[in-house]
Amino acid sequence: MIEVCCGSFEDGLNAYYGGAKRIELNSALYLGGLSPTVSTLKLLKSQTDLKIICMVRPRGAGFLYDDNEFMQMKAEAQDFLENGADGIAFGFLTKDFLVDEEKTSEFVKLIHSYHKEAVFHRAFDCTVDLEDAIKKLIALHVDRVLTSGGEANAIAGKDTIKMLEEHYGNQIEVLAGCGINAHNALEFKNYTHVKQLHSSCKSYNIDTTTSNGKVSYGYYHDNEMKYEVVNRDQVNKLIHNTQ
Repeated sequence: MIEVCCGSFEDGLNAYYGGAKRIELNSALYLGGLSPTVSTLKLLKSQTDLKIICMVRPRGAGFLYDDNEFMQMKAEAQDFLENGADGIAFGFLTKDFLVDEEKTSEFVKLIHSYHKEAVFHRAFDCTVDLEDAIKKLIALHVDRVLTSGGEANAIAGKDTIKMLEEHYGNQIEVLAGCGINAHNALEFKNYTHVKQLHSSCKSYNIDTTTSNGKVSYGYYHDNEMKYEVVNRDQVNKLIHNTQ
């Protein structure tokens, strides 16, 4: 299974026409991915047969959420589930970098009440002990975990990902992501034996109205005019190279 990380309606269409069967739908990928809009979900559901996992993340930075943020996240998750989402990606940590079992349990129960998939995202990679964390996720009935093996990217974390797949892959789905592309995916898959890969398959478009020389809305550095998009040819090549 190749899952494509998408940040817009256009991204979802590019993933679909590139041959993807499942996407993780976000907004604001430059912040690591925030919750998308319900409208984006509904548009993609009306025009594709993609399996869509919606991100629920109300802000950038980390994964320690207060009661108001948690209330918002539950409301967003319910909106997505009632409008066709096939699953929800989320992550809750305590101040000690442990899985927040109470919030995670509540989210899993909500998602499963709709008979959809509960996916713990790369907040997992910020925990102090990945084996302890994955055992907790299994006990809490999380369906899938997205991970780079606790490293900056999945290539660097390949040994840990291999271990997680070998020891726990029969109890929870291990989705490897970050840094996976058409050039390294087959070797990575053969080494780790994971059955699911997550990739952004990205390229960049230019929007010349980002800056007029005095005012800039670029987020990489001054006057940056690029924005990230899914490249359907890269999706197709990634899928072809891993078959």
